[in-house]
Order: sequence, then C-alpha cells, then structure tokens
Amino acid sequence: MSDVITQAADFLRVLDLASAVVFAITGALVASRKQMDIVGFLWLGVVTGVGGGTVRDLLLGAPVFWVVDATPLALCLAAAAIVHFSAHLVASRYRILLYLDAFGMALVTTVGTAKALDMGTGPLVAVGMGVITAAVGGILRDLLGQEPSILLRRDIYVTAAAFGSIALLVADGLGLSRLAATGIAIGIGFGVRAGAVRFDLYLPVFRPRPGRIPGRRGEVE
Repeated sequence: MSDVITQAADFLRVLDLASAVVFAITGALVASRKQMDIVGFLWLGVVTGVGGGTVRDLLLGAPVFWVVDATPLALCLAAAAIVHFSAHLVASRYRILLYLDAFGMALVTTVGTAKALDMGTGPLVAVGMGVITAAVGGILRDLLGQEPSILLRRDIYVTAAAFGSIALLVADGLGLSRLAATGIAIGIGFGVRAGAVRFDLYLPVFRPRPGRIPGRRGEVE
C-alpha cells in the first residue's frame, strides 16, 4: 500500500513539473509577443509556471511545491530562457501559445484535483482546486503581459478545466488506477479546450435587453 502511495505522489510530482514547464513556455511566448527583454521572459515564465500551483498549495494548507524543492523554479527559468533565444524561429507563436496553454491547463487541472483528493477534500472542493490551479497562472500571465484575461474572454477555458477535473473524479470513483484516471482527465480537458480553439466554439454570452417600464403591473416604480 505504501508503495502505491509513493508511486502516486511521484507521478503527481512529474505532472507538477511538466505543467510548470508548459505554462512557463506560454508565459515566455507572451513576453516574445510583447517584445520584452530577457528579464521579462524569466519573470513571466516563472509567474505563469508556478502561479496556479502556489495558490493551490496555499489554499490546501500544503507546503508550496517550489519552495520545498526549487526544481520547478529552475525548470521555468530554463524554459523561459530557451524561448527567449528561439521564439523568433516560430512563425505563428500565438497559435502555438493557444495549444500549449490548453495542454498546460489540462495538466495543472488534473494535478490540482488529484492533490486535493489525496488531502481528503470533498469532490466539489477538489474540482474547485483543479479549476483554480488551471486559471490562476493564465490570469497572472495575461495581466502582466497586458493581454485580455481568460476570464473576460468568451473562450471555453474554465469550462474545459471543470470538465477535466470532473472526469478525474468520475474515473477515480469508478476504481480506475490513478494513471488511467489522469490520462482520461488530461485528454478530456485538453480535447475540450483544443476543440474550442480549433472550431471557435464558445458558450452563449449575456445579451443586454431593454429594462421593464416602471408602473406596469407587478412592478415597483
């Protein structure tokens, strides 16, 4: 039993590292679009890479993952530096940014949800942790890079994260192994987000409507 728990923890750590690197690359790509210097690349890369996981750990009362072990921080710095010297080789950085962000979102959603479950939270809190982990890094990246925030765009993003998180809960409830459940959750989260990007899908938005005329029946002037 202890071996299974250790393997699950190691797997989550690998996903945490992978998601930090992927998100760091998206932050560096935004820096390249904004024509920042190397410090800007490093700053956006690190904040985007570890931002969501930091908030997740603080809310769960767990040791912040990159404070306990600085490996994620080093990997984010390295990824951002590499992008700084290679971003000009990519013809369409924005398209790559969107799909990398979708993959990073799927990874961190899964990690956030699994970590919350392993710490004994309920299903609703676990989904919340997954979505928060996915959204915070992107929000910080967009704010610092002066891009429209993912929360203010009509894109299917938070919804995709919620689908991925719920998929993990369902797969876990069905008794699937953590590896299989994680694969399903990542696939669904990424599939929903990537499909929305590819086919320009979005949820119905609020449309302003004329207000009621005061004085009519049932209305207070």
